[in-house]
Amino acid sequence: MTKTTPQTSAVSKPAPNGKTAMVIGAGPAGLMAAERLAVDDYAVTIYEGMPSAGRKFLMAGKSGLNITHSEDLETFLTRYGTSRARLEPHLRKFGPDQIREWCAGLGVETFVGSSGRVFPTAMKASPLLRAWLKRLDGLGCTIHYRHYWTGWNDADHAIFKTPDGEITAKADITILALGGGSWKRLGSDGKWMDILVAAGIKCNPFRPANCGFEMNWTDHLIDKCAGQPVKAVTLACGTQTVRGEFVISKTGIEGSAVYAISAKLRDQWLETGVGMLTLDLCPDRTLDDVTNRLAKPRGKNSLGNHLRKTLGLDATKTALIFEVTPRETLNDPEALATAIKTLKLQIKKPRPLDEAISTAGGVAWEELDENFQLINRPGTYCLGEMVDWEAPTGGYLLTGTLTVNTILRHMMPN
Repeated sequence: MTKTTPQTSAVSKPAPNGKTAMVIGAGPAGLMAAERLAVDDYAVTIYEGMPSAGRKFLMAGKSGLNITHSEDLETFLTRYGTSRARLEPHLRKFGPDQIREWCAGLGVETFVGSSGRVFPTAMKASPLLRAWLKRLDGLGCTIHYRHYWTGWNDADHAIFKTPDGEITAKADITILALGGGSWKRLGSDGKWMDILVAAGIKCNPFRPANCGFEMNWTDHLIDKCAGQPVKAVTLACGTQTVRGEFVISKTGIEGSAVYAISAKLRDQWLETGVGMLTLDLCPDRTLDDVTNRLAKPRGKNSLGNHLRKTLGLDATKTALIFEVTPRETLNDPEALATAIKTLKLQIKKPRPLDEAISTAGGVAWEELDENFQLINRPGTYCLGEMVDWEAPTGGYLLTGTLTVNTILRHMMPN
């Protein structure tokens, strides 16, 4: 992709039909917006505050880029919670199947993993990003790196801070794709929220999403179990139940099952000051079965060995039981069976915002029309994670972001 040096005014050069667009932010939402607009014959200029594009995208793909999910669309749509109504029309037009086709068009083949998650065959994000940037270059898009957006001036031009000083830019369409409020070192610092609020645009405070939670673990549990997985369990919070696994960390709990239920647990904590997670450590056994097994004579076996032999509980699950279960319960097979099937974990608080995989909060839905255009600022669109929606990990976040493809299809400024 063409790199250009800063200039006094970085106004996009019009396309033959006179249409110009600026995209602020070179993450997945920004790059997809640039592609969509370039295909629709806009002259597109991308402005990115970091020295390179897609830094959080690359980090997300470091252990295997989960680009979407293969489950049936009706189930898939439920993953977007209260934002489903706003996202569904776009997800039905550019959902998991279309994303896989789009990847194939970039020369990146995909496969479905055992969990139903979809990955590039090479697993990494970097080949896809390279192919994507090459496509944008072929479409005539220009990118300015180290151009950090700081707002608008009195002439309504976008202002950018660059290594060579301040510049301004103006275009027919402005796309804001500035990310959420986590992983600041990768470019998503969330400072854009102050700019929009000052311009009279309502934004909801950032909240951690797909995050871990802090617990008041004893030193004994930390020494014995920190970094160990708790497998094949069911987690419940309120009306939501998730089956999977999580990890005991030095500070609390994290991992896929925790992330899947994190929105419900976080909101419960925010509303009541208490977040309570209920674990079923033997989800494939009934309470009666667990009770009957525990009631068997244990002879000279320790309780830990008894749990292992009768229920197949490993050392980590046993340590977790000992950590949170009163002694009198441990000595009562019926009460202990109930505890194992409904083990209560009270969280202390969510882990810090900047550690979260993603964030809730951002531009309020009532500020946007059905195509994500700011109602009070025609010609300016807010896309991706900077809008107040959230989804669990598993390909849902990235799929929701890539719906930019249909959101911007054939859009013209009012």
